[in-house]
Amino acid sequence: MTLIKSISGIRGTIGGRPGEGLTPLDIVKFTSAYASFIRKTTAVPGNKIVVGRDARVSGEVVRQIVCGTLMGMGFDVVNIGLASTPTTELAVTMERACGGMILTASHNPKQWNALKLLNEKGEFLSVEEGNEVLALAEAGDFMYADVEALGSYREDHTYNQKHIDRVLALKLVDAEAIRKARFKVAIDCVNSVGGIILPELLERLGVEKVEKLYCEPTGLFQHNPEPLEKNLGDIMRRMKEGDADVAFVVDPDVDRLAMICENGEMYGEEYTLVTVADYILKHTPGNTVSNLSSTRALRDVTLKYGGRYTASAVGEVNVVAKMKETHAVIGGEGNGGVIYPECHYGRDALVGIALFLSHLAHEGKKASELRAGYPSYYIAKNRIDLTPDTDVDAILMKVKELYREEEINDVDGVKIDFPDKWVHLRKSNTEPIIRVYSEAGTMEAAEEISKRIMEAVYSLGN
Repeated sequence: MTLIKSISGIRGTIGGRPGEGLTPLDIVKFTSAYASFIRKTTAVPGNKIVVGRDARVSGEVVRQIVCGTLMGMGFDVVNIGLASTPTTELAVTMERACGGMILTASHNPKQWNALKLLNEKGEFLSVEEGNEVLALAEAGDFMYADVEALGSYREDHTYNQKHIDRVLALKLVDAEAIRKARFKVAIDCVNSVGGIILPELLERLGVEKVEKLYCEPTGLFQHNPEPLEKNLGDIMRRMKEGDADVAFVVDPDVDRLAMICENGEMYGEEYTLVTVADYILKHTPGNTVSNLSSTRALRDVTLKYGGRYTASAVGEVNVVAKMKETHAVIGGEGNGGVIYPECHYGRDALVGIALFLSHLAHEGKKASELRAGYPSYYIAKNRIDLTPDTDVDAILMKVKELYREEEINDVDGVKIDFPDKWVHLRKSNTEPIIRVYSEAGTMEAAEEISKRIMEAVYSLGN
């Protein structure tokens, strides 16, 4: 059993002993700590917290415990039901709530679930705020409401519609151009909430035909839910055999977007943000942000339009902070996460889909042709599994020493910048691993430098 406490929320496998997995007692403890934090810090009048969840098998159990605990802490709960992460983020501000909780373990397999914590802006808590919640949970000094001050409960299932309305209202989303293009689109929603909201979004955008794969929100994921090429054989085969113009693949909470070209080849999740940024910058020049593990192609596109590119530490909260600091018009993460402030400060696959289709319609190209127009870099994504005894900080310090002659960035883990490639090692916030990402002009070169760094790590005694 595993329980991970980080800036990405409280994430764990369901079951086991308290403190070792995400058990009912752990859910109560961390929900109570979050409610205590919100009570102390919110400037929003009222007493409301929004709760949304993905379609995981454990979702309803977790939801009932979370909602009951929040009510026991004296908060009024608005349950928006099966909803994506960006939908829940938007619901917080639309409800003028004090905060929100998203019950999703994102791309983790079905045995996982998590409590993701939002502030009154519908944005993830900062590192400092997250640490305060963890300290409150550790102390266990909670004050629950008496019988006359218990919170209320209501359900509101209109937020999928409101989310779609918000996306369609964006000035750069051109539904008329999409309609005229008569696109045929395939989608793989990995048996979660994307299967509810994406077909309606595509219909309202004017897509002529939608072919659905794994869109029943059962939580019984038909493949590993992380939208990587190795997990997407079924939808890639359908694209090769069919006549669709593009395929969209989302993770269980719909904040990441991967795409597949009309010929069945991966568009490249790193290029989701690059392509959307190209479209945005063409119409609204400005600055961009992505994290240290994202492709250099975003930098190249940004410079083409006279903007300034900045890299942040990994993690949505870090990207958002850097976007606000640099007044970026578009940003996100290379895992297919698009953040467009014109809509909201959160990764949003719906925004990515609508802007991508608008761009594709305006360019009049095939998806593969559009992709071929961007600088070609290749990212290899590897991992080093950790044991409970692994000293990650010591390993990273030794790596820095080994490559001290190269350009080093240690804002988040260790990034080694070579003239024609880079490698980034960092401890994951969501899994007991060191992520090892590398980028070069060919996949072979990216894998080779990654392998060399990993062998160095293993020689240090992982």
